[in-house]
Amino acid sequence: MQHVATEPAVGGEELSLAERAYRAIRDQLVMLDIRPGAPINEDQLAQFLGVGRTPVREALKRLQYERLVTTYPRRGTFATEVNITDLAHISEVRLELEPLAAARAARRATAEDRAALTAVRRELAGVDPRHGDAAELMHLDLKVHRAVYAATHNPYLEDTLIRHDNLATRIWCLFIDRLADMAGHVEEHGPLIDAIIAGEPDAAAQIARAHVEGFERAVRDAI
Repeated sequence: MQHVATEPAVGGEELSLAERAYRAIRDQLVMLDIRPGAPINEDQLAQFLGVGRTPVREALKRLQYERLVTTYPRRGTFATEVNITDLAHISEVRLELEPLAAARAARRATAEDRAALTAVRRELAGVDPRHGDAAELMHLDLKVHRAVYAATHNPYLEDTLIRHDNLATRIWCLFIDRLADMAGHVEEHGPLIDAIIAGEPDAAAQIARAHVEGFERAVRDAI
């Protein structure tokens, strides 16, 4: 873990310490850098992230709501276990909302959104399927999804999908060593981004649905 870097929010406003701590801890939980079931030590997190205990506590409250940490009376707070039986429930939500988000993004994306998506598209083009680093690919996958959600300009849809994509990513990370074509799965985002930038909502929705279906199928095949 590293100190939390200064991260500007939209419009150049610096994020609060609590928000920065939340994002840093969230992504460590999502990427399984904090292992499922591991105890959460507030003092250690505060020290590693370079913040006080209050921002960490505020972050953990949000993460509990998002099912990434669990608090037990008299025992403490722990990283939530990854339960493969949750895959069907998570996919059920994502199958409905991911196509909706892709279509909305294709209709509503601003010039700034398209520039951000184009930048991510260039990163995708640079992925080497034979030598791609697993962690790097996972971060790129998260970046694509979050850029698409932001382009919907619907904060409620964006928030819901980020939470469910985070939970799906934890499952993916758990089986990452068994997945045969992870780079190919990430590269599938290329046509999705192209459809959004081109303003083609029907095509974007279709690609997004196929992507979620392919993710669930790949994980089930790996079990």
